[in-house]
Amino acid sequence: MGTTIGIIGLFVAIALLVVLAFKGHSVIIAAPIAALIAVLFSYGLKGHFMASYTITYMSGFANYAKNYFPIYLFGAVFAKLMDISGNAQSIAQFCTLKLGKSRAVLSVVLTCAILTYGGVSLFVVFVMLPVAIAVFRAADIPKRLIPGAIALGAFTFTMTALPGSPQVQNTIPMTYFGTDSWAAPVLGIIATVIMFGGGMAWLSYRTNKAKKAGEGYGNYQDEIVSDNKEVPGIGLAFAPILIILVVNLVLSKMVYPNVDGSYLEESFNSTLAANSGTWSVLLGMLVAILFIAAVNFSKLKDGLKDNLKKAANESLAPLINSCAVVGFGSVTKSLAIFGIIQAFALGISSNALLSEVLSINILCGMTASASGGLGAALEALADTYLASGIAPQVLHRVAAVAAGGLDSLPYNGATITVLALVGMTHKESYLDMFVVSVVIPLIAAFAL
Repeated sequence: MGTTIGIIGLFVAIALLVVLAFKGHSVIIAAPIAALIAVLFSYGLKGHFMASYTITYMSGFANYAKNYFPIYLFGAVFAKLMDISGNAQSIAQFCTLKLGKSRAVLSVVLTCAILTYGGVSLFVVFVMLPVAIAVFRAADIPKRLIPGAIALGAFTFTMTALPGSPQVQNTIPMTYFGTDSWAAPVLGIIATVIMFGGGMAWLSYRTNKAKKAGEGYGNYQDEIVSDNKEVPGIGLAFAPILIILVVNLVLSKMVYPNVDGSYLEESFNSTLAANSGTWSVLLGMLVAILFIAAVNFSKLKDGLKDNLKKAANESLAPLINSCAVVGFGSVTKSLAIFGIIQAFALGISSNALLSEVLSINILCGMTASASGGLGAALEALADTYLASGIAPQVLHRVAAVAAGGLDSLPYNGATITVLALVGMTHKESYLDMFVVSVVIPLIAAFAL
């Protein structure tokens, strides 16, 4: 009976978290409340609530911040400099103008893909939104399809599948599996083909259907990007992205494998394998940041202090939200009933990879957070998957791709942000986002 009540309580806690997130409440407040409700159902009034919050919850919270704050911070600074230097706008305009009006959807998808694969935050990448609006309007394609195009370019293959991606969803598994961001490149490319091909097929179908129905862009008061806006040349704009990719590749594949990391075990109780992947991404971003600052010094110097302050502040909200979700996962893991849920996830299939896909999607779906759900799942189950004997590189890639499935549900923060920025409602645009960022990524994850 106690086990049943505990399981019911856990689902009540998850449902509460989902409802509060869907209604726009802060996950920073909702997550600990939901966690304590789960504790109440499992242990009653003797649940040691304060210890569950200040020790268990905050340990998970703090560990995630310790491991990933540098990536969030460097990513936010890089994105800010890409924005104010004009590099992001240059890339956006290049893609849209070169591909032409007839390929408006493809141009938006590729623009987002290039920016996110280069390290620009999934949120800051929306600096290209005005360009997308201009191109969709000129091509007379329904505005309601813009969120789907953005979701495909920013929330799918560049976030989880493409080898070398500096996005946090691709870097989280490195800590648990001792891999780097280039893990299992063939599997990553296969998943990329499925997500990109499937997503473009869906959006093309929706575009053609709208045209046949005589539906155009619609009557909206939009701010249009000026084609005369002064931006850097495309070569200079692409250079920071190439720097990140090259530095990351050289360090992770050539430098760190030949470095003696014994000092980490002796002095820091860690290993080089557990840190080199993160260090490679961070150093790649740092070199790119210094490059942008040097090349655009005259343009950046006056407002550099304020812009760096803004970037630092912008890095905190997504980080803290993810920390809150991981803290919830830490409390869940501490419950006696978690062992039952873990056994269920592992017992669904004797195939560890299938179990990994299912367990990660369950937690990502519960929290509507790819990074938070992935971190929580691997914190609990990574050792079990490693013990299966499957190559860590394969576990890394499958875990990353799986995290991009059920995370993008209606109450997901990025989903709500995109819809708000574009000026669309869930009813108007969420179906396309759901297909390209939930359904097709799930197909890719199971296909691996």
